[in-house]
Amino acid sequence: MRQLAFIVLLLALASAYGAAKDETVAELKARFESARVEDRPELGTRVAQNQLRIADKFYGEGNADQARAAVDDIVAYSEKARDAAIQTKKRLKNVEIDVRKMAEKLRDIKRTLVFEDQAPVEQAIRRLEDIRTTLLKEMFAKDNRKEQKK
Repeated sequence: MRQLAFIVLLLALASAYGAAKDETVAELKARFESARVEDRPELGTRVAQNQLRIADKFYGEGNADQARAAVDDIVAYSEKARDAAIQTKKRLKNVEIDVRKMAEKLRDIKRTLVFEDQAPVEQAIRRLEDIRTTLLKEMFAKDNRKEQKK
């Protein structure tokens, strides 16, 4: 009887974990909008990463218009994650790493596209690199207030 209860508990936990992990992009966007500022960097990068997978799938299927919309979301939510990270001074490094990986993946995707579809992806890559630069400047900026006190 105890074994049966234990197995049922494990199955319940596994299904709850799987359900939480498989949130749709729409659900993540809704959570992002209502989340605390401290939680927004992680949620923003999760939305962007999910949209990256979707864009890759759409480009592979030949749906360039839908893929472009997903690429626009990648940039938009990466910017929102950057802004929240800078505002809270938390998770700057994590957001920068995630944005770098997404830019690398977009470069890989760009190499597989026909010439006409490459321009929006290249623009998104440049914007992601700008986001990274801003994050790196924020991470390594000297605090002027500390220097003024000395």
